[in-house]
Amino acid sequence: MTTRRSFLSLASCLPALGQQLPVDSNQTITYDVTRVNMLFTVADKRGRFVNNLTKDDFEVFEDKRRQKTLEFAAETNLPLRIGLLIDTSNSIRDRFRFEMEASGQFLKSVVRKNVDKAVIYSFDTETRVVQDFSDDTDLLDKKVKELRPGGGTAFYDSIFLCCRDRLDKEQPRQKFRRALILVGDGEDNNSHYTRDQALEQALKTEAVVFSISTNTTRSETDGDKVLRYFARETGGLPFFPFKAEDLAQDFENIANELRSQYSILFRPEPLKQDGLYHSVQVKVKSRKDLVVRARRGYYADKQ
Repeated sequence: MTTRRSFLSLASCLPALGQQLPVDSNQTITYDVTRVNMLFTVADKRGRFVNNLTKDDFEVFEDKRRQKTLEFAAETNLPLRIGLLIDTSNSIRDRFRFEMEASGQFLKSVVRKNVDKAVIYSFDTETRVVQDFSDDTDLLDKKVKELRPGGGTAFYDSIFLCCRDRLDKEQPRQKFRRALILVGDGEDNNSHYTRDQALEQALKTEAVVFSISTNTTRSETDGDKVLRYFARETGGLPFFPFKAEDLAQDFENIANELRSQYSILFRPEPLKQDGLYHSVQVKVKSRKDLVVRARRGYYADKQ
């Protein structure tokens, strides 16, 4: 949610109202204009992106109440701020090379010099910043390849800390698209933050989660379900490649997704600055053949 504060001189307002009262020119009126920004993609049932829709094609609902769209844009080239979170725990030791191939190649394919930036976190017993925000893909790839496996799994901590300490600091918020790329098995046994706290922080940061599972058993695990959960709730996608050779298409899909989005801004009516979670749904009017992928809600500001 974006909050803007404006300050108007009371004296400048009164002439328009036909008033002739003496006023203190230093007196101010303060009001809040609170808007929700929704970034989302639209695809057909075959997964192909649809980029030629207009404002009139969409409708927005908050808590099932239709909202009025204030602004609309096709934001196909927003600068990216990417948090790459890499599992270095013992649970993925036999697939560690698989992770490194996936991560390094993705950064080289998606980060544009002087436009995008990525930060790398590793997580096992603890969460560490391996490389702070950079657009140097050779440096980023080098830092990925220096990682070594070992320890427990602080998966939820990595999401929470990357969103709070890095992605949320990139302002103004509406000028960037923030994404988390999770590479791991979705297991957690060492975090201080819970799954719900991690998701709440991702939603407050407006970060979209794309998860890449390192599970190669072809059987869905509890960790896979967690990876699906984070992706679904934030408007991203989960990927389940069975071998390294399957990654090329997955990463191409993520890159295309990050470049193919729409933006809608609305002011909630009624406005509730209660600090609570509010569900939001973006729909394409009269087009059941199209799928909108967006975060499912937001946390309101609190007065």
